[in-house]
Amino acid sequence: MNATAVGSLHEQLDIAPDIFSRICGYLSSFLPLIIFALIILIVGYIVSKLITKLIDRAMKRSKIDSGAKNFLLSVIRISLYTVVLIMALSALKVPISSIITILGAAGLAVSLALQTCLSNLAGGFIILFSKPFVTGDIIEIDNTVGTVRAISILYTKLDTFDGKTAFIPNGKVSDAKLINYTESPLRRIDLEFAISYSDDFSKAQALICGVINNESLIQSIPAPIVRMGRHGDSSVSIDTLVWVKNNDYISTRYNLLEKVKEAFDQNGIEIPFGQLDVHMK
Repeated sequence: MNATAVGSLHEQLDIAPDIFSRICGYLSSFLPLIIFALIILIVGYIVSKLITKLIDRAMKRSKIDSGAKNFLLSVIRISLYTVVLIMALSALKVPISSIITILGAAGLAVSLALQTCLSNLAGGFIILFSKPFVTGDIIEIDNTVGTVRAISILYTKLDTFDGKTAFIPNGKVSDAKLINYTESPLRRIDLEFAISYSDDFSKAQALICGVINNESLIQSIPAPIVRMGRHGDSSVSIDTLVWVKNNDYISTRYNLLEKVKEAFDQNGIEIPFGQLDVHMK
């Protein structure tokens, strides 16, 4: 090893303690800030949990729907965690203006990348404040009928009558045509019974009215309607409109179909098949 290399090695060895001391000094000056930031994160997390629990208890004593309650709690929890994170970064001497700039840039990037999610989030707020339905209601959205199980931040859960679970994005829920079958205490059953042209309409009408009168679940107000609906190609249609409570809709509808068919059979009223007359030249 020549003299030049030996001299360079000695210089590096002399500089090394100085670099090490500088690193230690930097860490010793920065360590309290790191510890303080960690304390803020831990305490902030605990306080956020306590605040969320207190709000949850307050909501349980109020009349807020469970789906709306869960939605609000999620938004409050995320907001509190964001505040705690900003406080911890501020404790590390990160400028607030820089934090806001970074959050703004990140928010813009996220908004461009997650337009659908933001649309669903906005739809969740619309559902929350306009309340077109609540948990437990029977609704129809785009030909999907079911009972609302939960309203989350992004999706509305429906339990369909055939045992399936439908997850419908809140953005679609707020934009789509929505039918709430539970909003009104009563629901109308619309049925159409067909008889042949050779049968006595008044007799068939009286038989249907008799079946209605024997059904205790059918409401007397509004009054049932049993009238001739139309003249079909091969039959006369009798429109039957009755009102029942929401919970009695399915069972009453089946009862009417079965008992009217039974009454027609016992009294010789024919429910005709489709007919087609063909003329040969």
